[in-house]
Amino acid sequence: MSMDGKGVVDVLHYLEDYSGSVVTHSLFHTTFDDEMRRNFHYLRDLTIMTDTASKPFMFPGAEYLPSETKKKAKEMEKEVRQSFTKMIDQRLKNRQAGEPDAADHDLFDLFLDELYEDKNKLSSRERKRIIDEAIAQTKLFYFAGYDTTSNLLVWTMITLAIHQDWQARAREEVFQVLGNNNTLTSDGLSQLKLLNMILHEVLRLYPPIMELSRVVEEETQLGSLRIPKGVLLQLPITLLHRRPEIWGKDALEFRPDRFSEGVLKAANGQAAFMPFSWGPRICIGQNFAMMEGKAFMAQLLRTFTFELAPTYKHAPYAAFTIQPQFGAPLLMRKI
Repeated sequence: MSMDGKGVVDVLHYLEDYSGSVVTHSLFHTTFDDEMRRNFHYLRDLTIMTDTASKPFMFPGAEYLPSETKKKAKEMEKEVRQSFTKMIDQRLKNRQAGEPDAADHDLFDLFLDELYEDKNKLSSRERKRIIDEAIAQTKLFYFAGYDTTSNLLVWTMITLAIHQDWQARAREEVFQVLGNNNTLTSDGLSQLKLLNMILHEVLRLYPPIMELSRVVEEETQLGSLRIPKGVLLQLPITLLHRRPEIWGKDALEFRPDRFSEGVLKAANGQAAFMPFSWGPRICIGQNFAMMEGKAFMAQLLRTFTFELAPTYKHAPYAAFTIQPQFGAPLLMRKI
């Protein structure tokens, strides 16, 4: 960015660093350093590999064959485990030296409470179980607060760069509600109704996950359909979010005011809005991700105006999340 406060910035990787810093602080009470960045990238790559391997278009027994992908995945899983195990061992040493204040406890401590309390009674198998569960829980919060949130933010910025009228309206609301107060609170952020509508519309058009897969555990009658046990069902969220019979003839248009009366009204009374899944399996990080998104956009709108750079190419593609294939170069101007 130039001295006069304007310039072209590819915001994609900056947003990944932002969301990575937030989730790292929440999970580990530490900074988003090179080691944590590498761990998170490994977790993302492992998930993409797992998702690809779970697709139904494979011949029987393919999952048991050795491959370069499986070898790479095994090496990455080993490095992630070593990193987390080292972190756990350091925390145990710190606790033995003196119990830290409760205010310093983070989410990772909650995952490891059983290990802290019974460290002298645990067998090696029990210790491994606790560490495995802690890593699994960490992966869950990684998706709630890292990849999906940076995905939401990059498409929000791109969409508002295209729709300058909505960007101006959102900025006006932020100044009216929050003024120039840099201390953001959950109460203040919850009053940003227009910004909330914008985030919901971005999640409708660019949901972080394109489809959900579920294996039917027992024979199920779903309306007029009988679904046998063991069938893999795939729900194409992107298509569901764009169906005219649910969202109206303008389903392909960016129109945040469709959410002015809530999600159910916007979806014509149907359970058709699923950026965070639905029902008992809904993402537990939903509120965390939305609050993080509001906080970032509120600060951004008070600091910069932005529009598409001439080099921007609109080409969404599906990795594990929906990503801008050629990055997100935007022309930023400081207010």
